[in-house]
Amino acid sequence: MNIHEYQAKAVLRAYGVAVPEGEVAFSAQEASVVAERFGGKAVVKAQIHAGGRGKAGGVKLAKSVEEVKAYAAEMLGMTLVTHQTGPEGKVVKRLLIEALSDIQKEYYIGVVVDRQTGSVVLMASEEGGMEIEEVAAHSPEKIFREVVDPAVGLRPFQARRLAYAIRIPAPLINKAAGFMMSLYRAFVDKDCSIAEINPLVVTRDGQVVALDAKLNFDSNALYRHPDIVALRDVDEEEPIEIEASKFDLTYIKLNGNIGCMVNGAGLAMATMDTIMHFGGEPANFLDVGGGASEEKVTAAFTIILSDPAVRGILVNIFGGIMKCDVIANGVVAAARQVGLDRPLVVRLEGTNVDLGKDILGKSGLPIVAADSLAEAAKKMVELVK
Repeated sequence: MNIHEYQAKAVLRAYGVAVPEGEVAFSAQEASVVAERFGGKAVVKAQIHAGGRGKAGGVKLAKSVEEVKAYAAEMLGMTLVTHQTGPEGKVVKRLLIEALSDIQKEYYIGVVVDRQTGSVVLMASEEGGMEIEEVAAHSPEKIFREVVDPAVGLRPFQARRLAYAIRIPAPLINKAAGFMMSLYRAFVDKDCSIAEINPLVVTRDGQVVALDAKLNFDSNALYRHPDIVALRDVDEEEPIEIEASKFDLTYIKLNGNIGCMVNGAGLAMATMDTIMHFGGEPANFLDVGGGASEEKVTAAFTIILSDPAVRGILVNIFGGIMKCDVIANGVVAAARQVGLDRPLVVRLEGTNVDLGKDILGKSGLPIVAADSLAEAAKKMVELVK
C-alpha cells in the first residue's frame, strides 16, 4: 500500500524524523493561506502516488503568495505524466505546500527488505536528488549499505558509519545518525516494505531534513495498522484492483490483451512468462488463492472481463487445496453471467480434474481445453492473434 508524501512525512514526524513545515491543500485558496505562514516563500508539490513529479512539472518554487496561488490553480486538476504513471498519467487532486529549505547538500537514504539476507538493509548515497537506479548504474561505488541484524536492530555505530561514508559534515554526524535511527524505527514499527528519503538535505543552519519522503507498507500487515489503512487514497488506485480487493483477490493490471486467472503466485508468474514466450502479452496478474469458492472464482472471471483490453482469457489451475470442479463451476457460471464473447482456454490439473473437465465439456460453452501450460499458452496466443 502506498501513501502520499505529506502523509509519509506526518508518520515520520511522529518518530522524530525532521521534515519541513508544511500542510496539504485541496484548492488554490487553501494553498495561499498556508503559504502566508511562510511569507509566500514556499514549494508547491503535486501529491500523486508516483515519482518523477519534478521533471513533469509537479514541483514549483514560489517567492510570493500570489505565485503559490497561481501554481496551485495550474496544478490542481492537471494530469501529471511521469515515468512511473505510464502514458495515462494521474490527476492531481491535492498539493503539499511547504516552507523553502536553505539547502547546502543533498543525499539519499533508503530502507528496504533484502530478500537474499532476510534482513532490513539501510542504503545511503551522497548522490541525493537522483534516481537510485541511475546512481547504481553509473556510480555504484557511491552506494553504501548496512545490513541490520533483526535480533538487535540498527545500531548507532552503523548509522554513524553510513553518515561518514556519504560525507555528512562532521559536526552533523550524530544528528544524521539519529535521523537514520528514527527512520529505521518507523520502518519496523509500521511494517514498511520501503522507506525512501530522496533527497535528505543538510541545510545551511545545520539541520538534517527529509525534503521528500516515500513510504510503502506490507499489505499483509495492514490489519495491525488501522491508522495507516485510514490513509489509503483509492483515487490513486486502479478501479479494477479495488474491486478485486473486495473479494480478497490478488490482481494487478498490466498492459497486454490476454487475461489470466491462476491459483498461486508462482504459477501465475510462470503462466505470464509462458504467454510471452509464445509472443503474447498478459493483461493482468490474478491469483485466486489456494482455497477459493465458486463465488470468488466468478468474481475473478467477471473482473478480468471488465477490462476492455482483454481479447482472450487463459485459466490455468493446478488443483491441490483448490479443486478443479470448483474452478470449472465458477468459470461456467461467470461465462454465462457476463456473456462470453472472447476466446477462453482452460488448463486444469490436480484434484478432481476429470470432474472439472466434464463440467466444462458439458457446459455447451466454446471453451478450448489444454493438457499443459505450454499448449494452453500457445493456443491462447494463436486465438488472440
